Amino acid sequence: MEMNIQLKSLADKINQLKSKIETEESTKHAFVLPFIHALGYDAFNPLEVVPEFTADLGLKKGEKVDYAIFQNGEPIIIVECKSWKEKLTVHNSQLFRYFHVTKTRFALLTNGIQYQFFTDLDDQNKMDEKPFLEFDICNLKENTINEIAKFHKANFDVNNIVSNASSLKYIKEIKKLINAELESPSNDFTKLFASKIYAGRLTEKVVDEFKDLVQKSVSQFINDKINDRLNAALSKETIKQQDEEIISVEDDSKVVTTEEELDAYRIVVAILRRKLPVARIVSRDTQSYFGILLDDNNRKPLCRLHLNSGKKYISLFNNNKTEAKIAISSIDDIYQYEKELLETVALYETELNPV
Repeated sequence: MEMNIQLKSLADKINQLKSKIETEESTKHAFVLPFIHALGYDAFNPLEVVPEFTADLGLKKGEKVDYAIFQNGEPIIIVECKSWKEKLTVHNSQLFRYFHVTKTRFALLTNGIQYQFFTDLDDQNKMDEKPFLEFDICNLKENTINEIAKFHKANFDVNNIVSNASSLKYIKEIKKLINAELESPSNDFTKLFASKIYAGRLTEKVVDEFKDLVQKSVSQFINDKINDRLNAALSKETIKQQDEEIISVEDDSKVVTTEEELDAYRIVVAILRRKLPVARIVSRDTQSYFGILLDDNNRKPLCRLHLNSGKKYISLFNNNKTEAKIAISSIDDIYQYEKELLETVALYETELNPV
């Protein structure tokens, strides 16, 4: 989970800074080193990350690759960097030459935004020409983050990654073929369907007619699936909201709001009003706690106050929206958590207005 947050934070940073990054060296420091850090490696520890890594290449001496990541004294990933403005062209890469003279099974080519991971699936100890894992760090999907996590220092297992690399490589190629077929169905793809439903001879004219039908059918099928999932999600959300409303109505008669809770609420408002209009800071008392919400939204709790059971507590919420319950001696202690309260506001505001 922490790596997930770090990668998303890096993506935000890249979107903010890339227009100011002019050189390859700046790309390395601003984009690539933070990515290596997100993988759990200390970029300032020469036992883990070696910049300007040199290996003997036959008659060629002194050629360097930008970084080598080490584990147990051996390089496990070699990294070549380009400026973020450059396209990645593996054919001119020194990674090919370095791959076979080191013991590494993985090479990374990156411009700080696009990342391409290579191994030696086709020929042992010879780097493949095509990456098995490729992604844009500013447009990460959950399944890609799961694959990146396998390179984390805490998870790194050569055999596990290599055994999965073959599947990733072929899945990537199959997805490209599917995309190409959806955009412009080939004769073979069209005949696959036409032969099941057309009784006559599949002449060239018939196949051409079916190409348009196949393309429209696939497009409508995908749209229907998407709409079904959206409708199912909306239906679940509606039921959930109705349940919450019913629970709220049933419990209202048992809830007693104390003067101390109201005083504590005023303290929270006093802290947050410099960042928020007072109207957006809404209280909602329950039998278990006195809740304070952003925009009266249950999914945006700012804090919770537990003041009626002898001991007093304030619940705060971190970047993962995980609740942390902290003991306080009096409601005046709430002022000590000004920073945490404002950070929670900033988290929700970022979700509303992503960079």
